[in-house]
Amino acid sequence: MHRSVNEVAYKIVYYGPGLSGKTTNLRRIRDIITPEYRGRLVTLCTRGERTVFFDFLPINFATIGNDRIRLHLYSVPGQAYYSLSRRVILDGVDGVVFVADSQTERLDANLDSIEDLETNLESYGMDLAQLPTILQFNKRDLPSIAPLDELEKQLNRHDWAMVESVAIGGSGPVETLKLMSAVIAKQHVDLLS
Repeated sequence: MHRSVNEVAYKIVYYGPGLSGKTTNLRRIRDIITPEYRGRLVTLCTRGERTVFFDFLPINFATIGNDRIRLHLYSVPGQAYYSLSRRVILDGVDGVVFVADSQTERLDANLDSIEDLETNLESYGMDLAQLPTILQFNKRDLPSIAPLDELEKQLNRHDWAMVESVAIGGSGPVETLKLMSAVIAKQHVDLLS
């Protein structure tokens, strides 16, 4: 959480393996939220549209008490060789959306990415079990997807809230953000108490 005069910004990081749909989530959210409530989506990507360092989307979320709440949404690159970038972006994180690729052949990549997330958080003295996290099962429209109960058994280590998603043109990104927003709002109200 970053606080300035009457403005509080919460940092939400979309994490997951390469090509799981993290950037697509932010694009979908950008397309749905009216311009007066969001900033510009900043994307640093390669020619092949792969995220290199991060994506960033600021959102004016709500006013709670005297505080104007903003959400700063980031997505990280999933490719293995961007490990340092992922660690840097997690600094000061307030919540995580783990975007899991539902395809059966991507289970190991999802598991590796969760391990990477835990290791990177530990470098900041943070515990994934204590951090607000939403588990999003993306790409549910594809033919070779794993059953939900199998994905949950393998990936849901801390009884996180879960959302099924089809980030390209479907449901999931907004529902995921609504869940995370509710957690952040409750957290902020608790701080004011």
